[in-house]
Amino acid sequence: MAIEKEKKTCGQVMAEWRESIWNPRTHQFMGRTGSSWALILFFYLVFYGFLTALFTLTMWVMLQTVDPYIPKYQDRLSVPGMMIRPKTDTLDVTFNVSNTESWDRYVKMLNDFLEPYNDSIQVATNDACRPGRYNEQPDNGVLNYPKRACQFNRTALGACSGLNDPTHYGYADGRPCILIKMNRVINFFAGANQTMNVTCAAKKEEDAQKLGEMVMYPPNGHIDLMYFPYYGKKVHVNYTQPIVAVKFLTLEANMDHNVECKINAVNIATTDERDKFAGRVAFKIRVNRD
Repeated sequence: MAIEKEKKTCGQVMAEWRESIWNPRTHQFMGRTGSSWALILFFYLVFYGFLTALFTLTMWVMLQTVDPYIPKYQDRLSVPGMMIRPKTDTLDVTFNVSNTESWDRYVKMLNDFLEPYNDSIQVATNDACRPGRYNEQPDNGVLNYPKRACQFNRTALGACSGLNDPTHYGYADGRPCILIKMNRVINFFAGANQTMNVTCAAKKEEDAQKLGEMVMYPPNGHIDLMYFPYYGKKVHVNYTQPIVAVKFLTLEANMDHNVECKINAVNIATTDERDKFAGRVAFKIRVNRD
């Protein structure tokens, strides 16, 4: 006949549980003596201390090979891309002339973008450089930081400067302005010492007449060599890249117009189908009239 196991009282169970935490007879805490716990803590302290020191040493060695001013690898930025302002997610500028709310956000984008180009700010922070040549500022063995930037005055954008303009960059009268900028590439000598400019046209030749007449600012969409090379954000303080503006004067209303603008420079390829933003930018513009 099997002998039934004696059931423990609640008090006995609690006493055993307390003893498993702290045993007063053997002076063990959770099954280990003080010396055993000390050895374990010492092992982990040394182990994680070694890992921390190894990680710190690795980061220090890596940082010694990194220039704080110039990215080490720039192979993906050999050709500058181009972008427009106002910028939308789909590069689609559509508005209704009689509906102020439809184009007011575009005007705000342009105002915010052009604020650093105000003549007063440019005169106070940047140099009046000599046009037609690169603004090279070599270190010659001594760090020449910060580099001085050349002035690009907002007034150079003429009717697309937005200054004293009741038409708000032309959006109020259906003759809008689009700004085109070339993205920055460190130590890139755009133009290879030759003149360059930006031109815009309809993507399809048969749509050119509907796109109508355009005027470029500065004249002929000219980009001067003096804004190059760019030395980097930390080094080239207050640098403002040159801008070209295109104003659409006789755009046919109530239809989509696909436009492509590109830079004409001997060392900037604009025909690479794998990169549709290399030296060019395509966008859609539509002006609706009631």
